[in-house]
Amino acid sequence: MAEQIQAFTIEQFYKHLLQGKLMGAKCRKCGKVHLPPRPLCDSCFSKDFEWIELSPKGKLLTYTVIHVAPSQFQGMAPYAVGIVQLENGVKIPGMIRASPEHIKIGMPLTMDFGTCAATQQWPQWPRYFFKPA
Repeated sequence: MAEQIQAFTIEQFYKHLLQGKLMGAKCRKCGKVHLPPRPLCDSCFSKDFEWIELSPKGKLLTYTVIHVAPSQFQGMAPYAVGIVQLENGVKIPGMIRASPEHIKIGMPLTMDFGTCAATQQWPQWPRYFFKPA
């Protein structure tokens, strides 16, 4: 039986998160890793990808503290949102679970899957956060 190819979509990315896996799409032509995935490589325009599991560990590159939050996150304010560079060099945005006064540029972080307390009506996708490693 032939193996079913999983689409390189944001929906499939969130399905992997639901399984506790951080998956990126690696271009088979040039090797660039896209996170979240996309159907077309922005480096070589190839459509030939494979899923690869990425380390959930990285370091904080930059962040900001949100004091006036959207309605679904108001109960969490103030909270920090930052850009994390994973061990393989890929960068991903995410919320940081730590007191804003304890957050420092360059601090090691690890991804925490699916533990968001905020609710929303649509879409009902799992969430991820970063926490101090």
